[in-house]
Amino acid sequence: MDNASIITETPQRQGLSLKWKWALGSAAGVFLIFIIFAWFVVQAFSSQMLKTERQQVATSLQVVTTRLQNLDEKKLSPADVDAMLRPKSNDLNKVVNDPVMQQITRQDYTVMVYNTNGRQVYPIGGAGVSFQRVSDLSVKTERVNGSSVLVGRQELRNSNNHLIGYVVIENHLTSYHKTFNRVYLIIMILIGLGLFLLALWGYWLSDYLLRPVNNIKKVVDEMQADPQSQARVQHEDRRPDELTDLSDLLNDMLDRMQRFILQQHQFVEDVSHELRTPVAIVKGHMELLNRWGKDDPKILAESIEASLQEMRRMEGLVSEMLDLTRADQVELTFRDGDTDVKDMINAIYTNFKMIHPDFTFGLDDDLKGPTIVNMNRDHLEQILIILSDNAVKYSQDRKEIHFAASRSGNFVQLAVQDFGEGISPEDAARVFDRFYRVDKARSRKQGGNGLGLSIAQKLVEGYGGKIELESAIGQGSIFRITLPIKPEK
Repeated sequence: MDNASIITETPQRQGLSLKWKWALGSAAGVFLIFIIFAWFVVQAFSSQMLKTERQQVATSLQVVTTRLQNLDEKKLSPADVDAMLRPKSNDLNKVVNDPVMQQITRQDYTVMVYNTNGRQVYPIGGAGVSFQRVSDLSVKTERVNGSSVLVGRQELRNSNNHLIGYVVIENHLTSYHKTFNRVYLIIMILIGLGLFLLALWGYWLSDYLLRPVNNIKKVVDEMQADPQSQARVQHEDRRPDELTDLSDLLNDMLDRMQRFILQQHQFVEDVSHELRTPVAIVKGHMELLNRWGKDDPKILAESIEASLQEMRRMEGLVSEMLDLTRADQVELTFRDGDTDVKDMINAIYTNFKMIHPDFTFGLDDDLKGPTIVNMNRDHLEQILIILSDNAVKYSQDRKEIHFAASRSGNFVQLAVQDFGEGISPEDAARVFDRFYRVDKARSRKQGGNGLGLSIAQKLVEGYGGKIELESAIGQGSIFRITLPIKPEK
């Protein structure tokens, strides 16, 4: 099955992108906070201005009543009141600076004087509010002709403290409304400008923060189009945040996925290539028997024996290829597992002494007590068996093999040495490749498929170690393994 066919097409997204949602959402959130803050500011400003207007009305009442306290009830006429309120001077500066004139000539003020019977005797600007008797100075908001006005009322007493009338001042709040409307307009303009700037800021911020997400999307889209693509998430600047960590994890996942795809392709290619010869041999013998060989007991026996031999070889080949595939995935499937290297190297040494009594085995064990590595026990045993089997196969003249184990810092080192044919530098560079045989004819005769060392290398590297070869023609070979020791808790 084609790898591209298993990747489903991503449905088209409808609606706003995450960038715009983030931009508009952040702008709306800050805008709401700003509106609430602005509302409190406007309310506080309005309250303060009204308080100031109330104080001015109260001050005006006191100024007017002070000027009129020399009158008596009989002289409480429009002419007398007007004469008392207006400055007795022709000097324009004195008129302008007169405190009473400053208060009663305001465009939004209406000053009225009532006698004790409630009759208005001095209108300036006309009447509007109803007459009310009061004992103390009062300033409150009332509705006049559909509008809110501040109305101040106070008794008018003469110098003998006799009640002679009442003073009423209306403040139509014209100045207040003008100032309030001007401030309100400024705030609305600032809110609109702020909303625009917040939207721009939110868009820029979301674009900056989501840039790694966009890079991830581009890589995923490219991988959907071509699973073999080498595209990876690139970082213009490595920011220490979760999105950078996510990008790194995605890159690791893509590397691992691509490695698995390549392993799948490699496995299929290896199977088709390596099984072609034994299948052809078995087919040839079967066709021979089908034609006339089954009537000849000798040919029948030879064909059956050859076919069985090839079948056993195919069985071993498939088993080794599966081992090789599993070896590529040890970091996923065999993460947990501890093995005592000292115990394992001694077990391999003992077993091979028993299996090959015609060989001389030596063990140089410098490990002082148990040495634990984070590795599946079967895998370490498989690695050492592969190296030991190779040492036995290629040591036909001098049958001597040495094992060694030592510790260097936080690593344990193992070595398997033989004194056989040795490997040339050209072959040593490729000895860990799949299906590579130094001597193909001899390897086939000895049952080798050229996968053992490749399996050993994959297993060692899968557990964070390394395997190295030292060899010389006619002097033998040394395979050295280095594995990290599991830290003590």
